[in-house]
Amino acid sequence: MKKIITLILLLTVGLINAQAFKGKGDVKFDVGANFQNGGSGIRVSSDFGLGENMSFGFVTSYLLSVSKDDLGNKPDFGDRIDVKARFNANLGNVFELDPKMDIYPGLDLGLRNFGAHLGFRYFFTEGFGVFTEAGIPIASYKTNPIGFDKLNNQFTFNIGASFNL
Repeated sequence: MKKIITLILLLTVGLINAQAFKGKGDVKFDVGANFQNGGSGIRVSSDFGLGENMSFGFVTSYLLSVSKDDLGNKPDFGDRIDVKARFNANLGNVFELDPKMDIYPGLDLGLRNFGAHLGFRYFFTEGFGVFTEAGIPIASYKTNPIGFDKLNNQFTFNIGASFNL
């Protein structure tokens, strides 16, 4: 019985100290699934705190499962991958959310487009949490993307695990 009570107390203390965004010097690492029209894959990102409510980072995604085009062609590696630099406004404390939660709108500049995203993180412990994020392209580098160029120029939905480093 003593072991069970000790374990519950340790887990409770871990939950109390969880914080989603700490400000300058904070480092986050996310890994998750990417879902979009015509494919799904994996997504990895990192964010680095610049100030109380600002962070910058990098995100890359790779589509593992992709539909063939009308001619039966499969996309090449270059059609499946996207890399972006990003800037976030971490607004959890502005909206007076629980310290374990953060909402972050932001902008990203990638290999295929200039876009925007809106995300949410929730931390269960000091080091582990979950995230969800949606992104849209604002301006594509190609005026009228066709074929596999559409893969990374559309609405995306991401969900996964988040870690404090």
